[in-house]
Amino acid sequence: MTTPTMFQRLGAEFLGTFWLVFGGCGAAIYSATFLSPVSGGAVQLGIGFLGVALAFGLTVVTMAYAVGHISGAHFNPAITIGVAIAKRFEWKDVPAYVVTQVAGGLLAGLALFVIARGRPGFEATGNMAANGYGQHSPGRYDLLAVFIAEVLLTAVFLYVILGATDTRAPQGFAPIAIGLVLTLIHLISIPISNTSVNPARSTGVAFFNGDGAVGQLWVFWLAPILGAAIAGATFHLITGVDRRDRDISGEVHPDDLPAPEGVDPDAAR
Repeated sequence: MTTPTMFQRLGAEFLGTFWLVFGGCGAAIYSATFLSPVSGGAVQLGIGFLGVALAFGLTVVTMAYAVGHISGAHFNPAITIGVAIAKRFEWKDVPAYVVTQVAGGLLAGLALFVIARGRPGFEATGNMAANGYGQHSPGRYDLLAVFIAEVLLTAVFLYVILGATDTRAPQGFAPIAIGLVLTLIHLISIPISNTSVNPARSTGVAFFNGDGAVGQLWVFWLAPILGAAIAGATFHLITGVDRRDRDISGEVHPDDLPAPEGVDPDAAR
């Protein structure tokens, strides 16, 4: 078994975060509402909140299976920081992961913007699936409500990730559980904040959305990181399952490799 290099791990995180932002936000921008002209009016063919929630979940499922074995499939600065707090990821690798995730999100935001402008009359301001509170919240939820929702939902997100990737969980199903919980999170909170739980997702579209999104970005960094920090620090206390020595970085430690036939598995390697 070959241990992925840092370059390969960062490439996987870049690709995965790009796909999460492009697929999830793209569904919101292009497909959430779509009126098809018919005689005497129009028919709504858009996917709505349910479709957007599924899109975000599916981006995680597909990329977790595609590159999770390389990088751990974080695709989210808050998750990277949370698993580091849980002692399942090396702190020295956190900055590179976070920068790469944000870069992937920004490239996705640029691609979304360029494509969206291909539609006559499209106005990017306020229409790039940005997160927000107050007048920028889909349901006009205030700052406190948005902050609490983002903290709680990010904490639950990381609890599921840490549990699903535990060695005692059913093997091979972690991406499905993680994708489904992200879908549920969106079903709950799209009306509240347009759902972030991911600073890279928020940053990726904020600069193209304008309309106050950049000024509110701090909330969608602070709240998800706080939620992930709470989950990372308490998962082993709440569940009684302490797997803080099991990283989910995609790296394989030599001690975790099976010993070749005829070799003492307890011998130094």
